[in-house]
Amino acid sequence: MTTEETQGNAEEPGAASGKAAKGRGSAGSKPADAKAAAEEAGAGAESAAELRKQLTERTADLQRLQAEYQNYRKRVERDRVTVREIAVAAILENLLPVLDDIGRARDHDELTGGFKSVGESLETVVAKLGLQQFGKQGEPFDPQLHEALMHSYSADVDETTCVQILQPGYKIGDRIIRPARVAVAEPEPGGSAAEDSSDEDASDEKKSEKSAASPKGESDADE
Repeated sequence: MTTEETQGNAEEPGAASGKAAKGRGSAGSKPADAKAAAEEAGAGAESAAELRKQLTERTADLQRLQAEYQNYRKRVERDRVTVREIAVAAILENLLPVLDDIGRARDHDELTGGFKSVGESLETVVAKLGLQQFGKQGEPFDPQLHEALMHSYSADVDETTCVQILQPGYKIGDRIIRPARVAVAEPEPGGSAAEDSSDEDASDEKKSEKSAASPKGESDADE
């Protein structure tokens, strides 16, 4: 009985060696798995970096395209406004003589009745189209805004001044359709020199009076 139990519990030599080999095989696979995991992690990091780079490039491309589109819209809008101003200016330029007649009639109190209503309606329409009148008596002469038709000198001005508006000027926005036609006056030539001369004469007179009074004062002191 004892002999049989001992034999039954005894393991075969081949089975023991098989377990040992299996254990060695399991232990040998761990470094390989760690290396593979490290390679996968490195590949994942490179892939993420490449994706971030592509995302940055695409974002920059989109921003550049958006900026170009905004600039294109602004340029188109600016060109559209310019073309509109040119077209409107070409039409209104032919109406300037009519507006001049209306203005002259108003200055002579002849803008009455139905003519007054028509004239005011026309002025309202052209104002809505952007036509602006400029040129006032007494303002400084500006060659970019005024056209001098008459010239004179005056002691009442300190600079070249528009003393009379012969025809008002008209513009649309910054576009000049017609400059204001004016009469200008300049300060009288030599005005400042004459003032300086009079000041010098007055100073000389004071010096002469002072020098004439000095000997008399000295003689009184000697006595």
